[in-house]
Amino acid sequence: MITKNLRQLPAPARPIPVPSMALPGDYFDLMKPRLMSLVIFTALVGMILARQGQPVLVALCSLLAIAVGAGASGALNMVGDADLDPLMSRTRQRPIPAGRVTRDEALGFAITLATGSVMVLGLVANWLAALLLAFTILFYGVIYTLWLKRSTPQNIVIGGAAGALPPMIGQVAMTGQIDLIGISLFAIIFFWTPPHFWALALIKADDYARAGIPMMPNVAGTKSTHRQILAYTLILVGVSLSPYLLGFGGIAYLAVAGIGGAAMLLCALALRDDVERRRADRAAGRLFAVSILYLFALFATLLVESTVAGLR
Repeated sequence: MITKNLRQLPAPARPIPVPSMALPGDYFDLMKPRLMSLVIFTALVGMILARQGQPVLVALCSLLAIAVGAGASGALNMVGDADLDPLMSRTRQRPIPAGRVTRDEALGFAITLATGSVMVLGLVANWLAALLLAFTILFYGVIYTLWLKRSTPQNIVIGGAAGALPPMIGQVAMTGQIDLIGISLFAIIFFWTPPHFWALALIKADDYARAGIPMMPNVAGTKSTHRQILAYTLILVGVSLSPYLLGFGGIAYLAVAGIGGAAMLLCALALRDDVERRRADRAAGRLFAVSILYLFALFATLLVESTVAGLR
């Protein structure tokens, strides 16, 4: 009798799917537009310097695919950091911790972008460029985010390879092979990354400590971080001369690299010599700002020189 009555009970109602409340702007924010703009710019420089006769449509589609791939890696990074972002003042207003986009929605969005961008780049350009783009997305969005960032103070150094690859991907998209231009541009961004991000880490040390992220200032201390920033800056200044030495950077580039490198070194020295916390924060902020201008000036000068040379 009991069994019979139980069979007559109505089946439990299925939950009604709740439509997403995310706006297009929230998905755009998932793609880290500031980081994406840097990727687009450096990839464009790599493509222009390649000086290959690829059709304009192929170049534009390739650049779009690289940009979307950068957005995919940014979205994957936010998915992986969903547990850390609410703990940091710098990141707690991102779409996932702010509740504007769910983690599952962001993951689906990221996978769609990643798959589409790699396939498009492979079909319109070549599969070597697509392979490099896939590696960049996987390395930054998964390996760096879920492992390196949480396990080693060298996270920025190793993870910097992902951020340094876009100009090489742009060059390979045009030529189908890796050459000295792509390697040189990769090296500049790779050695630029530690001074740039460790300057930010010095300013946001409390944030990183609260989130349990082993950034260099929290693990090795401020003085050791200062020394390492200076060491990487010295290497960066030397590496930044490679475009001129290899012949694809002209006199204007050499002048910009020299002046910008001197400014970077002065900021790094000021940071090393400044032990007072408040003043050190200002020095770190100055280095962070100068590093952005320095990288932009290097790549912009290469772009202008190459464009002028192509018009002759």
